[in-house]
Amino acid sequence: MKRSVIILLNIGYWVLYLLLLVLILACLQIGVHTKPQSSLFNWRFGIFFIVFAVVPAVMGFYFSYSIFFTRYLTRKKTRLFFIATISAALVAGITGAVILIFLYRMRIGPSISNDGIVSAIPITLIMALIALLNGVVGLVMKGFVTWYGDIKLKEDLGKKNYETELALVKSQINPHFLFNTINNIDVLIEKDAVKASAYLNKLSDMMRFMLYETKTEKIPLQKEISYIKKYIELQQIRVANPNHVSFTVMGDAANTMIHPMLFIPFIENAFKHNSDIKSDYAITIAFTISSNSIIFTCRNTCSMNTDIHNSHSGLGNELIQKRLTLLYGAGHELQINHQPDNYSMALTIHLHDD
Repeated sequence: MKRSVIILLNIGYWVLYLLLLVLILACLQIGVHTKPQSSLFNWRFGIFFIVFAVVPAVMGFYFSYSIFFTRYLTRKKTRLFFIATISAALVAGITGAVILIFLYRMRIGPSISNDGIVSAIPITLIMALIALLNGVVGLVMKGFVTWYGDIKLKEDLGKKNYETELALVKSQINPHFLFNTINNIDVLIEKDAVKASAYLNKLSDMMRFMLYETKTEKIPLQKEISYIKKYIELQQIRVANPNHVSFTVMGDAANTMIHPMLFIPFIENAFKHNSDIKSDYAITIAFTISSNSIIFTCRNTCSMNTDIHNSHSGLGNELIQKRLTLLYGAGHELQINHQPDNYSMALTIHLHDD
């Protein structure tokens, strides 16, 4: 929900509350003081009444709205929430009583402690009740704002996921990659039928992975890495140099779950824009996996005229970053560095924040 709307909701509530107080004040004074000299008492009593009703109300409302809802209710600390709410109501009542005593000494409003501090207890408890009731309203309003924000977030997430799914389809079933791979396998059949069959099986496994296994919300990281290995091996068919790509995995990926197809767009991009297919390690891909994080890096050589900032095999930089933000929020870091002769990126996913 927009900040301006939240501010208007708060203002609207207090306007209605003040109008209610004015109505009550008018009802209290109608017919009670009819003499002209009573007007001075009326405005003084009005100040007394407003302080009596507004000070604890504001304190109770914003204690609940700004602090207690987030700190206790959302964290399901129910006992602490009730203790804090009652304590805040008593503090608001005592604060209001102190102000009223001060106003009386300034000859504004009646005394609430004619018979000592004990006589002020009923008024103090009434103000604490006012604080408590307004605190309930504050909780309801904060809950509504939070609920509405969650709905908007889910709608945004659904929309972005839909856009991402469409883009992922384009990325996954890349016609150029598929066409070139089939042609390369076809040529290889005449030279080495056994190897061609092995590559065909890899392609089949990749298609199965893309069409079926990526439909779930999360998949084992090991499956994603297996897919990437097959993708690299199929890309290597057209490259004579076996050291053209460096691919390393450090750490145990067996028990780590991730959202599917996080890394392949960067790898596809590296092959697409690689400017040197003969040099050793023109493309370097690495995973470093720990119990707390996954660090994925990818670098490729490129020419100075290559524009790869806005192309990631169907997934633009902006869409990739939006997807990462929606899926991992602050639990990820993406760094991209484009030099004249190479392009590199580093993606860190903090597993404990996921």
